Amino acid sequence: MESRVLDYFSRHPGATLSDLAAHSGRDKAQLTRLVKGLREHGDLESKEDLKDRRSVRLQLSAQGEALQRDLRKTGAQILERAVVGLSESQCEDLVTLLKNIQSNLEGER
Repeated sequence: MESRVLDYFSRHPGATLSDLAAHSGRDKAQLTRLVKGLREHGDLESKEDLKDRRSVRLQLSAQGEALQRDLRKTGAQILERAVVGLSESQCEDLVTLLKNIQSNLEGER
């Protein structure tokens, strides 16, 4: 889950915890603990929202960006190994099937 949170903030720098909760559909309390740990570890940085001082904007730190790059690289390597021997057509079919599964699971939230 930590890698998903880092990925979200790498794609949405300056987003809030509420933005993450709305995007992920996860419990805000669970995400609060997760984000707190990432901040304490130095992977996320926070800035006070100038328009709403109650709100905190989050972004990856330099350390978090390096970690996210490593995670993406590792993910790409795993994906490459996972599809060895599959044709392009089979890979396309697999992506379609996985999207259907994801859609089914999102409907359960």
